[in-house]
Amino acid sequence: MSTKMTMNNNKRRIKEHNPVLNFFTFLVMFIVVVACIVPFLYIVAMSFSSPVAITNNRVSLWPVDFTIEAYKSVYEYPNFFRAYGYTFLYTLGGTAIALIMMVLFAYPLSKDWLKGQGFVMKLVVFSMFFSGGLIPNFLLINSLHLVGTVWAMLLPYAINQFNLIILINFFKSLPGEIEEAAVIDGLSYFGILVRIVLPLSGAALATVGLYTAVFFWNNWFSALIYLKSSQYPVMMLLRNIVNGRTMIVDNGGMGEKSSLSISIKSAVIILSSLPIILLYPFLQKYFVKGMTVGAVKG
Repeated sequence: MSTKMTMNNNKRRIKEHNPVLNFFTFLVMFIVVVACIVPFLYIVAMSFSSPVAITNNRVSLWPVDFTIEAYKSVYEYPNFFRAYGYTFLYTLGGTAIALIMMVLFAYPLSKDWLKGQGFVMKLVVFSMFFSGGLIPNFLLINSLHLVGTVWAMLLPYAINQFNLIILINFFKSLPGEIEEAAVIDGLSYFGILVRIVLPLSGAALATVGLYTAVFFWNNWFSALIYLKSSQYPVMMLLRNIVNGRTMIVDNGGMGEKSSLSISIKSAVIILSSLPIILLYPFLQKYFVKGMTVGAVKG
């Protein structure tokens, strides 16, 4: 009797504290959302404002002297769309290769009865904290004759240890009875992976795919080291523009510019970030579910 009374009292206390807890939760969420949205809106406003309004500090969160000249200047810059094409190539190709490699690696490691599974997992965790460093990595990629090719942006990042562990834990959470029944029916383990495991792993694959796509989309440092200037992705171009590098526009008789206005820099930031921003809402529900199952269960 006393135990029931204690449980009821605890429930009442939780209910009494819930409004306060909810208030602070929503307050923190609101602050985080504002901290993320306000800078983005400011960049959007600057990209549609005239350089004079920006120079005079008249722009806040709404465009002043609305103009699309900044976007026209970006459109007239030939290397921007070429860089955009390479970015899509690196993102789509790198994500596809990474998902294939990590699935083929994670599925065997999700089997505790596999000989050597524990040792390989220790190697995965060890490599997550320790690496050879920048110069050994460059020497390795150079010895493989990948420098100056698009493969230097794709193959070295095919497996990410953190994403691999998410997939391993997710595969472990799937019911083993399904695979046992498939084995009895004569299906091979590769067939089980393709026909049973992957259709049930949409949440985990979407989570890992989003992580990987964002990485490849934002990866400019590897391009700086391994690629020619004609192969640069849009983020590398953005880095050069934000640092004040010269942009040459051949169309419309504009000639060479010694520097870029802030409005053009803002327009480039918006155009380079927009695809990933638009992609996230479609994967959000899978992202949350995949993170929860892949990280907690195991």
